[in-house]
Amino acid sequence: MKRYWLAAVTVVALVAAFAAGMTYGRAGSGAATPDGQAQAAGDRKVLHYHCPMHPGYTSDRPGKAPCCGMELEPVYADGGTGAGGTAPPRGAVAVSAERQQLIGVELGKAERRSLNHLVRTSARVTADETRIYRITAATPGWIEETLGNSVGSLVKKDEALATFTAREFLAAQQAYLYALDARDRFTQQNAGEPQLASTNAQIQAASENLRGLGMSRFQIDELARTRQRANIVTVRSPADGFVVARNVSPGQRFEQGDELYVIADLRAVWIVADVFQDEARFIKPGMPVRVHVPGQDRYFDARVGRILPQFDAVTRTMKVRIETQNPGYQLRPDMFVDVELNVDLPETLTVPSAALVDSGRRKVVYVAHGDGHFEPRRVETGWRFGDRVQITAGLMDGEPIVVSGNFLIDSESRMKAAVPAAPMGKATDVICGMEVDEHAARAKGLVSEYQGRTYYFCADMCKREFDAAPATHAAK
Repeated sequence: MKRYWLAAVTVVALVAAFAAGMTYGRAGSGAATPDGQAQAAGDRKVLHYHCPMHPGYTSDRPGKAPCCGMELEPVYADGGTGAGGTAPPRGAVAVSAERQQLIGVELGKAERRSLNHLVRTSARVTADETRIYRITAATPGWIEETLGNSVGSLVKKDEALATFTAREFLAAQQAYLYALDARDRFTQQNAGEPQLASTNAQIQAASENLRGLGMSRFQIDELARTRQRANIVTVRSPADGFVVARNVSPGQRFEQGDELYVIADLRAVWIVADVFQDEARFIKPGMPVRVHVPGQDRYFDARVGRILPQFDAVTRTMKVRIETQNPGYQLRPDMFVDVELNVDLPETLTVPSAALVDSGRRKVVYVAHGDGHFEPRRVETGWRFGDRVQITAGLMDGEPIVVSGNFLIDSESRMKAAVPAAPMGKATDVICGMEVDEHAARAKGLVSEYQGRTYYFCADMCKREFDAAPATHAAK
């Protein structure tokens, strides 16, 4: 009989111990206490539980959300969510691990790096303006004959293009021949140096008069050799090149100043490229350029000549002039080509372009703080090349950031009104009294610690003044 009583007492003691352990476990794990107040691990107080997918649904007890079946997460009095950890930064949005996996969240880092970027763009070939020759009429006259050189013809220097007649040439030739005959007489008579010098000056003046009227040096030399006046004058090419304009025909009358021919020397050409304004500021004269003719296996080495002061408001591009030799005249005016040039950028803080959420009015990068919390951090940006964006303010080197899935995190942040309700931290510069953005000041290193307190500054000079006498300024 005593054996039965001993067994019964043992069973009762075990049941009592088990019940006491369950009660202690529930109280220590944050379950609801009998008076209805939930307690978290340690000293953290649970306000309620909410659905991470639909934050509007709340409950005073843990469990699963009836809307989607996801596990409810606790919301603590200190502003944190999830199990344990420190309080998240203001404005942070909480995303559970399951939801991060569902929306494909990937993390990267803001890091300082130099960049070599290949700029590719299309361009148009034009003639080198310093190699364009315009033949204009110096006196009224008539075209006698054209010699078959049409637009597009390749002509050589001093090659005859056309002939014409003009009354002014007869008197000018006569003056030139008279000066030549006078020099011959003075030479035979052993005249003095003053007379010969005066005669040579007359010959030079008559020769320049003929040149001004349109007679070529070749024809003037022929006139001096034959001493016969020419009834017609020959128009000759001033250089090797292509005829790009011809405004003459047999029997045509022309007036002084009329343009007869335009000759372009295409042994060297210009290539005008359209480059976006963000990229154009990194392009310098002398940079090497690779030129490719589309659809053909032809490449040319060229160099940047200069950045033209021309901006196209429609395409938002700058004009860059590239200079190159043109062997075999393979590049023709108005031909389109592709150009490539490498741009070396100095080391600076950058993030992947996918990490930036740019709505036009604000630019945000989501910083990961662990425990499923992501802080929307406003940033300022510089250049954008390839898949990288320069960050000029708002981030620090090495900070973990969201590089994939950030648009869905941004949507959840907007849904919870986290960004509008939690603006970036503001502080007052104790030196000048200006309002300072805490994140921007940290990113630029404009912070100082003194007696356990952090001071933020708007400029280096304010920081230096504070560091020189921190006790004096901290007293303010």
